[in-house]
Amino acid sequence: MKQVGKYVLFGLIGAIVLSTFWFLWKKSQPVVTVYEIVSPKVGTIENKTIATGKVEPRDEILIKPQISGIVSSILKEAGQMIEVGEVIAVVKVIPEMGQLNSAESRVHIATLTLKQVETEYDRQLQLFNANVISQEEFDRTETEYQKAQEEKINAQDALDIVKNGVSKKYASLSNTQIRATIAGMILDVPIKEGNSVIQANTFNDGTTIASIANMTDLIFRGNLDETEVGKVKEGMPLVLTIGAIAGEKFDANLEYISPKGTESSGAVLFEIKAAVNGANSSFIRSGYSANAEIVLASATDVLTVPESSVEFSNDSAFVYVLTQEEPKQEFERQPITVGLSDGINIEVTGGITLQEQLRGSAIDPKKKKEESK
Repeated sequence: MKQVGKYVLFGLIGAIVLSTFWFLWKKSQPVVTVYEIVSPKVGTIENKTIATGKVEPRDEILIKPQISGIVSSILKEAGQMIEVGEVIAVVKVIPEMGQLNSAESRVHIATLTLKQVETEYDRQLQLFNANVISQEEFDRTETEYQKAQEEKINAQDALDIVKNGVSKKYASLSNTQIRATIAGMILDVPIKEGNSVIQANTFNDGTTIASIANMTDLIFRGNLDETEVGKVKEGMPLVLTIGAIAGEKFDANLEYISPKGTESSGAVLFEIKAAVNGANSSFIRSGYSANAEIVLASATDVLTVPESSVEFSNDSAFVYVLTQEEPKQEFERQPITVGLSDGINIEVTGGITLQEQLRGSAIDPKKKKEESK
């Protein structure tokens, strides 16, 4: 039994030694790298840049009151369409006590003056009918009477304006009714009934009653990096992608490039504006975030290869052309001339033909084994 155990032990030791030598030999063998084989294709290369921004109306009008007071009623709400002249809200005037007292005093004085002048006018009329006074003297008295009547009317109108914000004479031109100045959609009504509002004047912008915009005339407002702004110009087409409207793209035309950049997070950005075409096909809300794709250069129906298959050295470009596939891949380094690149594919303007096969990326052995399984 002892002899058998000894032989078994020697056998195990021998097996371990042989397997170790085999492993080391295997490890010392050079790894054969296998590459993907790619072929040139005819396609289109586009050099693009992306500008981020938002879509908004070209003109957004803020409606301000022409009189101070308290909002008594609101007749419109955000989202409604409105025409020029339609009433949005009504403002109730809160009279200032000093002005009110002065206006009431003026009415009282005008009433007393009119009563006195009217009495004098009646007396002069009797004398004129009796041929006691001349026509000239009577005309003077009649003029004074008409002036007193006009003053009474003006004083009453002034009192009505102080109390109600409008007189009977100009009721149709009431500025207590806040009306739309343009046709379009109401974007926002930031006030509520009972809010105090201030009229627009030299020292104050006034309280905003509503904002109105024409939602069929939209623009894209975004920013472009300084490295790209020199490659674009007014009139270039853009393709807009709006995050809130999936699966739909909109055409636009570049209208404006800011002559001055602004610094943001260490980068200099230039503002651009583009008119959105076909905005009526979908309802686009003001403020939607969007990306604008601008094609800086393009090449159509040209020879292209994956950029990963091209080797760049100094100012030259090279590819590796397949010369032998079995039993081992062999390649020949060949110079080429290149054109536009979109980051994935690159245009080849000379050096290879459509029939040649090129070395691509190296194939991972583990990945190859998994695919074979």
